[in-house]
Amino acid sequence: MQGNKIIGEAAVLAGCRFYAGYPITPQNEIPEYMSERLRTVEGGVFIQSESEIAAIHMVAGASAAGARSMTSSSSPGISLKQEGISSLAACQLPAVIVNMMRGGPGLGNISPAQGDYFQATRGGGHGDYRTIVLGPATAQELADFTMDAFDLADQYRTPVMILADGMMGQMMEPVIFKEPKPRVYSDSYMMRGAGKGKSKIIRGLILDPLDMEEHNWTLERKYRVIAKKETRHELYRTEDAELILVAYGTAARIAKGAIKRLREAGLKAGLFRPITLWPFPENELRDLAKVFENFLVFEMSTGQMLEDVRLALQGYARIGFHGRPGGVVPTPVELANVVMRQYDRKQGIIEHY
Repeated sequence: MQGNKIIGEAAVLAGCRFYAGYPITPQNEIPEYMSERLRTVEGGVFIQSESEIAAIHMVAGASAAGARSMTSSSSPGISLKQEGISSLAACQLPAVIVNMMRGGPGLGNISPAQGDYFQATRGGGHGDYRTIVLGPATAQELADFTMDAFDLADQYRTPVMILADGMMGQMMEPVIFKEPKPRVYSDSYMMRGAGKGKSKIIRGLILDPLDMEEHNWTLERKYRVIAKKETRHELYRTEDAELILVAYGTAARIAKGAIKRLREAGLKAGLFRPITLWPFPENELRDLAKVFENFLVFEMSTGQMLEDVRLALQGYARIGFHGRPGGVVPTPVELANVVMRQYDRKQGIIEHY
């Protein structure tokens, strides 16, 4: 099944009943799929909105009414959605946002890239807030993480982003859809209209500074819990490695191919793959630095995740870097050659970036 369509099917199986979006390559198959699929389920609503800004606020409205809601876009479209994502976080409304990244900045091109890492992991919009960010690397993970994203969004009442790229959206791989978990989300958070009982108010506009400060601290306490409990990562061939590559998403797939070639050449390389890009698995990466001294970060950008790696390792390891921005997709052979050039096999050290 094609990657973009996998996301759509997984969302519907997870109970998504509202989708609003606006066309942009390379994620157009998601709204195309949802426009047909949501007709087949009770209560399913699809809206092709007049803009990305409209789409994200429609998602906020549907979420406030209690529906599992999703939108998707690609890099420039996600930029337009940032105000709405900030509002979702402020109002503690669950929603799933999919970004199939493309080359940038600006309108850029439609080739796969990873230049939206800062935007995704730093909140992206205004104010003190964070967004859970999942970085899948396979078609199976597109399916699994889409379902997980709805559960995490409900559990923490927060927007969750799936950060992939145009290559993953277009590729086709076998996939098995897992059994979705029953939804656990209190009716007390859903606005059902006028009726008996106390009024429900969902708001992000809090004019009193002290009240706004307390609201920010409430959100911050929630983000601390998420950072403590929800980190995910993968280790690949690290047991005997002398060099650790750090990569996510499509770059991690390329890195695995490079590791195969490096090992054939006699260099024992392994991979640390962050799966949650926020919260970044910094403690797990730091634990590796107690055993390994040499790390090389590989991204399809100029080095955005590199900053999180530096913060995690805090000077306890040597860190190299290789990146290709703008939609260029390196080959495993290219990456393997870069590693061989940067790693001094005689001294057993990686060149500093």
